[in-house]
Amino acid sequence: MARLIPITDSADPRLADYVSLRDVNLRKSLEAEHGLFMAEGEKVIRRAVATGHPVRSLLTARRWVDPLADILGDAPVYVVDDEVAEAVAGFPVHRGALASMERLPLPSVASLIGTARRILVLEDLVDHGNVGAIFRCAAALGVEAIVLSPRCADPLYRRSVKVSMGAVFALPYARMTDWHGGLDELRAAGFGLLALTPDQSATPIDKAPLGERVALMLGAEGDGLSSRWLREADEPVCIPMSAAAMDLGVDSLNVVAAAAIACHDLMRS
Repeated sequence: MARLIPITDSADPRLADYVSLRDVNLRKSLEAEHGLFMAEGEKVIRRAVATGHPVRSLLTARRWVDPLADILGDAPVYVVDDEVAEAVAGFPVHRGALASMERLPLPSVASLIGTARRILVLEDLVDHGNVGAIFRCAAALGVEAIVLSPRCADPLYRRSVKVSMGAVFALPYARMTDWHGGLDELRAAGFGLLALTPDQSATPIDKAPLGERVALMLGAEGDGLSSRWLREADEPVCIPMSAAAMDLGVDSLNVVAAAAIACHDLMRS
């Protein structure tokens, strides 16, 4: 049975998990310290619970309690009005409820890739929205796992979770501990390394030979993959741009659109 706790003061210390959700630096520090993340809206909260993440607490208006009652267990439910919720979170809470969820330990890269055949490797993508969108594309198109470089954005940051529509819970991922030598572990496990680049002299991705195990490497918006990772790739691949687009100066896609197309081609065999 959920424990309903009415709160009328936005400064109440029991709401500390929910403070300033748009302050990225504060949230990184707070969430790392307490091992938590935010899930927003009934659908995302349910997906987080379904994948084993315990609910620490819920922040919501009274009208949203009943639809989530079956998954809350004995977690405290802080019942507030809309003004208090906005004052705490720093924005209007339109999706009904915010849940503070417990993080689970991440697997090692070695255990993650054990039986996978098609994976993505994200190098230094720092935009949380892009990371969430790529998880959604990868999950929809059948990619089996994602490996993150050490500096890649947190998939469980609120915006990543929201943009992914919960795909960050469906698709397993791990984080490298060593950027410099991180690709060696994938190669030793039998993965061919394809580096996605806007360079139109690279092999078109729909023509690239796909072995039994393939890791597709994606770099950050703008900078792309580092020169080191490009050198370490077995083959650079590109998404061919039309001649008309090139004449207009459009020589590449944003990283999310590129990831969607590349994932589709990655799964062709």
